[in-house]
Amino acid sequence: MGIGLACIVMPDGSVGDVKVTRSLDPIFGLDQEAIKAAKNWKFSPGMRLGEPVPVIITIELTFTLR
Repeated sequence: MGIGLACIVMPDGSVGDVKVTRSLDPIFGLDQEAIKAAKNWKFSPGMRLGEPVPVIITIELTFTLR
């Protein structure tokens, strides 16, 4: 089980707004680290009628202690 995120992928493939949909640990900062990581990713944009459009995606991030 990990942190659930809902992200908006912008027409240029960057990540816009990110919201935590399932929190794993708001106290020690894992939620914020997940948001920070997601904002650094780049995606292929959603397409509609041949034009890039913003889309909402869901992501699950799992952290492992080593």
